[in-house]
Amino acid sequence: MMTITRHIPNMLTCGNLLLGALGTYMAISGRPELTVWAVLLAAVLDFFDGFAARLLKAYSAIGKDLDSLADLVSFGVAPAAVLSSMLHYHFVGTWGGEFMNLETRQQFILLCPFLLAAFAALRLAKFNNDSRQTENFIGLTTTATAMFVVSLFYLVVSRGGAWLAFTSPLYVLILVAVFCALLVSEIPMFSLKFKSFEWKGNENRYILLIISLVAVILLGAGALALIVPVYVLYSAVLMLGGKLSAKA
Repeated sequence: MMTITRHIPNMLTCGNLLLGALGTYMAISGRPELTVWAVLLAAVLDFFDGFAARLLKAYSAIGKDLDSLADLVSFGVAPAAVLSSMLHYHFVGTWGGEFMNLETRQQFILLCPFLLAAFAALRLAKFNNDSRQTENFIGLTTTATAMFVVSLFYLVVSRGGAWLAFTSPLYVLILVAVFCALLVSEIPMFSLKFKSFEWKGNENRYILLIISLVAVILLGAGALALIVPVYVLYSAVLMLGGKLSAKA
């Protein structure tokens, strides 16, 4: 029985990776709305694989490496594919399709969002080898980056109108540059994991939670497109105020 249960966290992690791979395929195939749900479900499995590992005390070096590989696919490659599909829509009016029929300039621009995957890999490698990130994070997590991208895409599709401006190369490439920088930045960002439910010691988490609830009421599934920037700015303010540090 113990032999089986110790594999549960890795099975959940593999589910995370599989969803990321399927989500990437859906985005390239012109169904990025399915990628949104694949990435969101992958994030749920990413949470539960760590929870299961702690509950079952099933830690392993393989599990740690597998988790990073899964996160790279689900929260690095898949959201990059979503951004690429948004550019495709700007050029030809469809979310995906034939790549070779596009102009060379358009092809190059469509490939640019995949820089996000490379920087996600750097961020994950940095996390695995950085002793400073035991309590808080240094740089934006790949999960938060992916949540922003799929949430923004949800708003673009569900709201249309002015939101469609975010499919333009200018906006998409700026987003890619900003998030690539945030992934490998030295900005400390407070962890969202609650060790207790007391206010003291969790003030920042509760404040962000309240802001998140308001955003969800106003924007629904698109709320993460607002919550992630608020989280980054809030962390930056805490850093400038000396209440959050990147030092070990």
